[in-house]
Amino acid sequence: MTTASPRLATRLAPVGLLVLAMISIQTGASLAKQLFPLIGVPATTTLRLVFAAVILLLVLRPWRIRLTADTWRSVLIYGTALGGMNLMFYLSLRSVPLGIAVALEFTGPLAVAICASRKPVDFLWIGLAVAGLLFLLPLGRDTGGIRLQDAGFALGAGVCWALYILYGQKAGADHGTQGAALGVTVAALVVIPFGVIDAGPALFQWTAMPLALAVAVLSTALPYTLEMIALTRLPARTFGTLASLEPAVAAVIGLSFLGEHLAAGQWLAIAAIIGASVGAISTGTPEKAPILDI
Repeated sequence: MTTASPRLATRLAPVGLLVLAMISIQTGASLAKQLFPLIGVPATTTLRLVFAAVILLLVLRPWRIRLTADTWRSVLIYGTALGGMNLMFYLSLRSVPLGIAVALEFTGPLAVAICASRKPVDFLWIGLAVAGLLFLLPLGRDTGGIRLQDAGFALGAGVCWALYILYGQKAGADHGTQGAALGVTVAALVVIPFGVIDAGPALFQWTAMPLALAVAVLSTALPYTLEMIALTRLPARTFGTLASLEPAVAAVIGLSFLGEHLAAGQWLAIAAIIGASVGAISTGTPEKAPILDI
């Protein structure tokens, strides 16, 4: 085996983890929509994060690690961003199709990719991703009942996603997957009041628990652990651009599980997004980009 092969495998391994995480997240989102009519969006988000936090705390036991004040700051911001991202994204799904909601949310990681860019060629891949997103968004066309407020929630989730990337990388660099467990726990604590106030006693319906547990595993416990590993092995700009696969994955999951059919132009947009991701992989460098200190 040549020396190039181990290097290629080292670079592709975190990419595979990231793709697997995206598939898991979007499958969980399609299941979560089934809980909305039963207990509401805030309660669905609360159960997802509480179950996920319990799973990660039991498996990873993060209380064994020692945290500095700086690490606690990163974990708290990371967890708060994670909670806000989950809640606002689910709120957007009340009227926004899954693929379009993720496309709007992607403005966050795309901004990270632009800010962290160091090579002129990176802007080519970012531009290709933006072109694909423009075709996915319902600009100047029938919105299919999309409410402006819900689209705004998707954009707000994008802001939280950007903070999640930046501070998740910092938390993961310090303590690996234990940082994910602490971050999800913080996210659960942030969202619990919204779920309790909105749903009241309905939050504790036993009939909702099995589906909520499945959503927690697919949408949080499994993917965020995988993403935490990938965050510590990919530059911030590469992670942000690779996340352009998310609208494509969401569109396919939405078609498969929710019957959300796409027009030919939207499939071409997906191809453009995938092309941007492949370009980011082929031209990315193994060195980590510096973490922005916000």
